[in-house]
Amino acid sequence: MNKSWMLAGALGCMVNGAEAAPSAPADMKPVTRVELMTADIQPPTPVSHVRVQELTLASGIKAPLHLHPCPTIGVVREGEILFQIEGRAPQHLKAGDAFYEPVNMRIVAFNNEGTTPAKFTVFYLLKEGEQETLRLLPR
Repeated sequence: MNKSWMLAGALGCMVNGAEAAPSAPADMKPVTRVELMTADIQPPTPVSHVRVQELTLASGIKAPLHLHPCPTIGVVREGEILFQIEGRAPQHLKAGDAFYEPVNMRIVAFNNEGTTPAKFTVFYLLKEGEQETLRLLPR
């Protein structure tokens, strides 16, 4: 059975079963899904494990020039980030926005230009035996 269907079934049991949390208001669905982003992983990469980290950038912090040797996907949870992949237009990310950093692409901006800390969750998609998630580059 597909794992997504197993999870959906388990969530349904939690919602409809005796162990369900207090019921939601009548006009609220028990489970909702919002697509944040779709990213084509190029070149296609076998993934054997995922490392998930929560990072916080203090106000005014600018990440150094860097790249990721693995596909990297994240979601901004708090604050705002100026994000730019070399050769592409800058993006202004806010809480709830997702981002994708392709393999070995230079990240020229990942900056917290706001007045509050920016918090984000990052998912590093790693091949078997792969450990490196970040490579700092000279300017």
